[in-house]
Amino acid sequence: MSQSYNRGTVEDFGRWREFSAGMWAWIFHKFTGWVLVGYLFTHIAVLSTSVGVDPASAQAGSDLYTSTLSGLESLLIVRFLEVGLLAVAVFHILNGIRLLMVDLGVGLESQDKSFYASLLLTGAIVVASVPTFLGGALV
Repeated sequence: MSQSYNRGTVEDFGRWREFSAGMWAWIFHKFTGWVLVGYLFTHIAVLSTSVGVDPASAQAGSDLYTSTLSGLESLLIVRFLEVGLLAVAVFHILNGIRLLMVDLGVGLESQDKSFYASLLLTGAIVVASVPTFLGGALV
């Protein structure tokens, strides 16, 4: 007869305090991966609707693709979403490199520190790039 182990209830929301850095790294990596997949499909859907030439805009000298992109870039929310996309992509890349190093046996003792370093480096890159993404939009 097998023993059962009480893993707690699903409704016990206080269990997140027990998570270690490794669990948060796993959660963030999976979340950012799904966000990137969702962005990929959204990106393809939006840009595929603007492929081709609209005869009316072709006579005016601009095609549908260019007008779609310039229309999206003029929206402030799109610029903020681009900053979020950068944060997601940078963290996913840095955490992936961290995981590759751990799989190769490099830095096994300092996995927590390397996770925190990837978070700090992501934050520094995103903060440094905000003026580039929002330049001209807040004026």
